[in-house]
Amino acid sequence: MTEIVARRESLSDRTISSARQVLAGQRGGLRGYLAFVGPAVIASIAYMDPGNFATNIQAGAKYGYTLLWVVLAANMIAMLFQALSAKLGIVTGRNLAEMCREHFPQPVVWAMWVVSEIAAMATDLAEFLGGAIGLSLLFHLPLFAGMAVTATITYGVLMVEGFGFRPIELIIGSMVSIIAFCYVVELFIAPVDWASAAVHTVLPQIPDAEALMLSVGIIGATVMPHAVYLHSGLTQARMPVRNDNERRKVLRFSNQEVVIALTVAGLVNMAMVMMASSAFHAGHPDVAEIETAYHTLTPLLGAGAAGVFLVSLIASGISSSTVGTMAGQMIMQGFIRWRIPVLVRRLVTMVPAFVVVAMGANATNALVISQVVLSIALPLPMISLLIFTSRRVIMGQFVNSRLTLVAAAAGMVVVLLLNIFLIVQTLGLSIPGLPGGA
Repeated sequence: MTEIVARRESLSDRTISSARQVLAGQRGGLRGYLAFVGPAVIASIAYMDPGNFATNIQAGAKYGYTLLWVVLAANMIAMLFQALSAKLGIVTGRNLAEMCREHFPQPVVWAMWVVSEIAAMATDLAEFLGGAIGLSLLFHLPLFAGMAVTATITYGVLMVEGFGFRPIELIIGSMVSIIAFCYVVELFIAPVDWASAAVHTVLPQIPDAEALMLSVGIIGATVMPHAVYLHSGLTQARMPVRNDNERRKVLRFSNQEVVIALTVAGLVNMAMVMMASSAFHAGHPDVAEIETAYHTLTPLLGAGAAGVFLVSLIASGISSSTVGTMAGQMIMQGFIRWRIPVLVRRLVTMVPAFVVVAMGANATNALVISQVVLSIALPLPMISLLIFTSRRVIMGQFVNSRLTLVAAAAGMVVVLLLNIFLIVQTLGLSIPGLPGGA
């Protein structure tokens, strides 16, 4: 066991050593760049979690390619805020939750922590249920058994974190590769109308109130509160920097990684919508559940397409649930300086999922609702991150440029407006100019 620990710890040590050589100008090329790859890859799994499967299947089945532009817009907003989160950790050596604790009044900090914990439970509900649904369908297990297997696997993956940052980065990176590969396969199987998909990627359109609800869910499933918090924690101490010149280089590598990782995540999300649209929209627009999607895919596209779909769902559920627990630990420790054992954290955040299943609630509907909860919780970390990264006293020469500030503010306003529309709709009020849902 000692040899295994030493070997895994040395993997992180070798990564740091390689990065040091790059920063010193002694090494270059792809192998040198790979030493900086990891944080954005881990954060990107939040953008391919089972909540995305649920909202994207519903969007594609009911509205075809119409809401692809929402996926693109959400991914662009996510890319910007993940880059800002990474920058905060690199420049200050603090994560977002710690910065909130240090700079905001205590009542605000406690309120933000409570909202963040609710968001963490909503996150884990989606991720945990998604993995369990995939396992239960693929291996014909009862849903409770699938949940137990998912819990065991995610806890095992979390234990790897004790061996250093690099092993967990490689495991999550492998899961991301599996998900991406599965959707490349799906796009070759499904009869995608590429011309229509291209048009709707850039043509904003909200057909009715239900489409608005789904759009907010897509935003909530794509721009994740816990990922905004987590990314700053992943970068704050991963690669210690000694001066502003090194910070600048690490920031450049970080931004490049964010663009690549979230581009992959965005393409996977768009592939989910396109697959659902091409497979279900014409003849099965009422497909709204993951289980129904799986059973409908088999006669439409074959058992291979259905099996690939489940493999991607399982990889998504296990990896995103692992990352969600990591984020929950960091958020709690950052806001209130409490740290609980990983097993306790894992058990606490699983409770809502078990309650949903025990009550007989529709699992996919619970996934979509959880994404709406996340979207409502999202403005708090977005506003906080924008405040901190725009203060020169905190960021020094790395303070946000005017262009970055305007773009981030615009993205934040989009999220706030969608949330206001959602609340108005939930209260049963009509939205001017928007037809009612079907």
